[in-house]
Amino acid sequence: MKGVTVPRTRASPRRRIWISVVVIFIIITVLWAYLYPPQDYSYPVRDWFPSEPTRELTDAETAARVVFRQILSTPPFISRNPKIAFMFLTPSKLPFEKLWELFFKGHEGRYTIYVHASREKPQHVSPIFVGRDIHSEKVGWGMITMVDAERRLLAKALEDIDNQHFVLLSESFNDPGPHGVYRYSKNMLPEVRESEFRKGSQWFSMKRQHAMVVIADSLYYTKFRLYCRPGMEEGRNCYADEHYLPTLFHMMDPAGIANWSVTYVDWSEGKWHPRSFRAKDVTYERLKNMTSIDVSNHITSDEKRSTVPLNCN
Repeated sequence: MKGVTVPRTRASPRRRIWISVVVIFIIITVLWAYLYPPQDYSYPVRDWFPSEPTRELTDAETAARVVFRQILSTPPFISRNPKIAFMFLTPSKLPFEKLWELFFKGHEGRYTIYVHASREKPQHVSPIFVGRDIHSEKVGWGMITMVDAERRLLAKALEDIDNQHFVLLSESFNDPGPHGVYRYSKNMLPEVRESEFRKGSQWFSMKRQHAMVVIADSLYYTKFRLYCRPGMEEGRNCYADEHYLPTLFHMMDPAGIANWSVTYVDWSEGKWHPRSFRAKDVTYERLKNMTSIDVSNHITSDEKRSTVPLNCN
């Protein structure tokens, strides 16, 4: 007997069309989720892929990134009475206490104050500062002790669960000159590369999750403690308080930082410190001009003296 060939069952044209439609829909959905994740989605698909797959991370880096990712992806605690922590870093007496008292007037219960006095305990002239001093240590200008004081203030402020925002400093930018990338040391490799090194003023404003990252970090802090200091090799000077936080957040959460200054600073005099404004300089016109600025121009410290415009908010 000859074998009888069993005819194959072929999908109908309509079924093939539906299968194609479903496949195309899935592809479009995946691509859309990757390219345009929701703004409130703290763990986007693009984060699953390594940004720099050029080398294998060390054990310390892997552990640090796991901790940071967990902190940054955890939804923030919703406080019924959210407050802003104002952290003051001062040698001793805090200037303009009465002026700050006017600033805070009418906002009672919406802020907390912490004072780190690095030289001697200050005598406060405003009652809102009385009892707000924290345990302090000596601070040297341009030394890692500046960062230590910042971390000490953040740790104290984090004890209050209602503190949702923390105010002390500024922006992050790339300066190719002697006051920027030139301060970088290759001893920071492999964890911190020259392309990731950033500079910023000491004043900052950060959310609670970022404050927790700063307190949790030991790996990158140690790199800056050891290899970012005045009097390095080749006559270079590095100041950790200007580089540690901008570099850390540029590496760990570049999309979560604003990259602009929270204060008005005038560096036009070309000195180590910005211009100081005296009483006669504080005029209505100057204050009006400050509030109308949309772009802050940073002049690089290299020979080119290039002007880098930074958007303000």
